[in-house]
Amino acid sequence: MQVSASTVAVLGLLLFVVLMMLKLPVSFSLFIAGFAGILYLSPSPEAAFNMLASNVWGQMASYAFSVIPFYIFMGEIVFRTGISQTIFDAAYKWVGRFRGGLASTTILASAGFASISGSTSATAATIGTIALPELRKYKYSETLSTGSIAAGGTLGTIIPPSTVLIVIALLTQQSIGELFVASVIPGLLLAVLMIGVIAYLIWRHPDYGPPSEQRFTFKEKIVSTLAVFPIFLLFAFVIGGLFFGWFTPTESGAFGAFGALVITWAMRRLTWERFKTAVVSTLKTSAMIMMLIISAVIFGKFLTMTRLSFVLVDFINGLNVSPLVILLIVIIIFVIGGAIMDAMGFLMIAVPIFFPVITNLGYDPVWFGVLVCVLTSMGAITPPIGLNVFVVKGLSPTTPLTTVFKGANYFLAAYAVFIALCIMFPQIITFVL
Repeated sequence: MQVSASTVAVLGLLLFVVLMMLKLPVSFSLFIAGFAGILYLSPSPEAAFNMLASNVWGQMASYAFSVIPFYIFMGEIVFRTGISQTIFDAAYKWVGRFRGGLASTTILASAGFASISGSTSATAATIGTIALPELRKYKYSETLSTGSIAAGGTLGTIIPPSTVLIVIALLTQQSIGELFVASVIPGLLLAVLMIGVIAYLIWRHPDYGPPSEQRFTFKEKIVSTLAVFPIFLLFAFVIGGLFFGWFTPTESGAFGAFGALVITWAMRRLTWERFKTAVVSTLKTSAMIMMLIISAVIFGKFLTMTRLSFVLVDFINGLNVSPLVILLIVIIIFVIGGAIMDAMGFLMIAVPIFFPVITNLGYDPVWFGVLVCVLTSMGAITPPIGLNVFVVKGLSPTTPLTTVFKGANYFLAAYAVFIALCIMFPQIITFVL
């Protein structure tokens, strides 16, 4: 019996989900499901293997892929040399004395560390290690403490350099530089909205975040800011260079990695052991992301062969509904998908399907790319997966998991407001382009 291409596409998606449920790594699940589909749809096994080789080589031989290890290495160097403590101290001196100020410090420090990290879990783990003892010292509620750490960590994939933005750019054939530049303001806006959530919670529950009795002089605040100025100067140079067209994303990553080495060495924080650890971790993370991309290429080719995206576009064009309704449906799909499965895995299968649908409706591809990045980061705090929630739980084993989820889910209000603002005012993302 001949099976239609659309049916094969659905079966391939189901196979991917089953393999994921069997706890096979995301990259392997994508690869197996994608290649099985290509093998079925190809006229012969030889044609399938030739297609596999040509597509993988054609994608991975691209010069643009060298940007990935550069940005990861920059983040690793800063992470391993303890710059995060300096960032936290600077933020604390400015806002720590206000009621709920230490939780706001956690968000600001997360935003600062995100600018050179690119990872949600690394941001949550790093800032959490520093912030959690301080939050407990000043008798902050466990709900607000753990929630602000988990939510602040999600900024790691929004504020560039972000590995998720790089993957989205590669999946959608967009400029990495444009996505990086376009995501700066949205990332900072989301951080401000998170601080707004903290202010609301403190207003409703004053005992959640008592004010600190410590006071710092203006001179101490300036000194603490100057201590982290070289790192933010590096961020400004890397992203500013992309914005003004001084160099390509790959050159930007190279400058960033070299700059991180020079700055941490000048600050006497870089040791040989820390350097080696950063190199090893960079190789591991880069290999993982490269394997994910290879698998996504194979799975994307399979979906292209089934023409699923075109069928979906034709189906949506036949619906008598506004583009906004379709956009909202796609957003809901991304939110649910990120909540019930690995966020990066869902990104790999959902972007090739829905990106053509949304751009065909007239929405800006850069705008949608940044929005997808935000929706992906949201999955790090939504149950039942909530990677950042489990990271924070690991930092605080005595805190019930429900408490961490409760605290993190307060910040979903910031995401809801942010998404609404981006839909009503897309210029928030696109004005820099």
